[in-house]
Amino acid sequence: MDFFQHSYFALFVIICLGYIIGNAKIKGISLDISAIIFVALIFGHYGVVMPGIIEKIGLILFVYTIGIQAGPGFFDSFKKQGRTLVIMAAVVIVSASVFTYLAIILFDIDVAVAIGLLTGALTSTPGLAAAIESTGSTGVSIGYGIAYPFGVIGVILFVRLYPKFIKADLKKAEKDYEASSEESFPEILFKHFIVENDNVTGKTIGELRIRTMTQGVISRVMAGGEAQVPSSKTKLNIGDIIKAVGTDDALKKMELLIGSETKQEIPLKEGYEIQSILVSNTEVVNKTIKEINQWTSTYHVTITRVRRSGIDIIPSPNLRLQMGDKIKISCSRDHMQMVTKIFGGNSRKLSDTNFFPIAAGIVLGFFLGKFSLNFGNSFTFSLGLTGGVLTVAMILSRIGKTGPIIWSMSGGANQLLRTLGLMFFLTGVGTKAGAQIVETYNQYGFSLFLIGGALTLLPMIFGAIIARLVFKINILSMLGALTGSMTSTPGLAAVDPMTETNAPSIAYATVYPVAMVLLIICVQILASFG
Repeated sequence: MDFFQHSYFALFVIICLGYIIGNAKIKGISLDISAIIFVALIFGHYGVVMPGIIEKIGLILFVYTIGIQAGPGFFDSFKKQGRTLVIMAAVVIVSASVFTYLAIILFDIDVAVAIGLLTGALTSTPGLAAAIESTGSTGVSIGYGIAYPFGVIGVILFVRLYPKFIKADLKKAEKDYEASSEESFPEILFKHFIVENDNVTGKTIGELRIRTMTQGVISRVMAGGEAQVPSSKTKLNIGDIIKAVGTDDALKKMELLIGSETKQEIPLKEGYEIQSILVSNTEVVNKTIKEINQWTSTYHVTITRVRRSGIDIIPSPNLRLQMGDKIKISCSRDHMQMVTKIFGGNSRKLSDTNFFPIAAGIVLGFFLGKFSLNFGNSFTFSLGLTGGVLTVAMILSRIGKTGPIIWSMSGGANQLLRTLGLMFFLTGVGTKAGAQIVETYNQYGFSLFLIGGALTLLPMIFGAIIARLVFKINILSMLGALTGSMTSTPGLAAVDPMTETNAPSIAYATVYPVAMVLLIICVQILASFG
């Protein structure tokens, strides 16, 4: 049909059909948004071609938003379970390289074609570039073209079907992941204590270094029957009652320091009130609680709690506020309106999307991806477009703010751009791969397809077995780590709708750079056998 000569028309037809097919369920299994790539394969086979810019823009938007979302959790994740995930990525990459070497020996495949099969099976464009440079052979591109279609499809099918095959309870995995994540941010409680310790009497809260000693916060004090909002200069005396906020462990330390618990509660001081305020003022973003307290000392404001991404956090002096935090404060009713303006309190502002930080971040990622390191005459390494954009996005989201620029994005804006980028990327990748399937089959036969398919599936199976039996990794993190190890963005796209947590994205971001570097090294080693 002439309509399909218009690429923009074909683009949205493929997306529409992909959504229709993706929402269909067979025995509880659905492809969701990843069904777009299967529709695109068919269209590509019948000659529909997407401009390369569609795939590139989709890839950049998807990878950048993944980096922005996963960045803050990436560094914490790397500290807690990064070593395990990196070992898992190494298992996948090294096993894939070993299987490639065995294929060269057993089936007498040309080394360049075999390396192409490896990079195509792992859908790695940086690996392909390194292989072409290392071998100088067109056989690499041939092997890549043969293995790439199943490299895309095989990872998607594996991550979608594997949980069904092992009968994994994804809801339980979500709860386990959230419980594990909350170990760093335990539940925040409050209790009342009577000042009984002679060692604290007559001393100010600042002198006692309450927050440092206990990691808790005194939010209210009642002395002589009168309630008051404390400051660092508030003195404690025998018989005073304090209200303390903190984790269970912090409150136990508070009891040892102050005195025994009491059921008597402290009424709010007359003229004072407690409110939750949304942080939407860029002036306070990235400032520590200590800096905020100095800034608002005139208004006698006490920040008793910070809620971030659904988790309550004790406001320690060095905690930096982020855009979208919800803080609980206590202050004079007369000052509450002014204090609210200081922090923002504007939910509409959070929904606004400033495209300058997005564009600037992508530009920085492009330049980082172009930067290469030369190790002698035989080895050159660069992050490439995907790695550069992903790395910059994670770093910028961790920084949060540079001068007036806010690098983070609201959840709604991130989700919209990520989905848009994903649809464009899957359509571009699918049509390109679909155009090559029949031609490569007719020219090279079915054996190379089987070897390419094996190079996609066997490392994932091996990695999944190691992850489950040896490391006992949460299945959501495992699926994300597998897609990152296979450098498969479409694979991550297939996992993404399976959970409401960031577990797959964080695991993907954790292992992707490591997997990319390892693959390039393995490609260089295999090329030396040619």
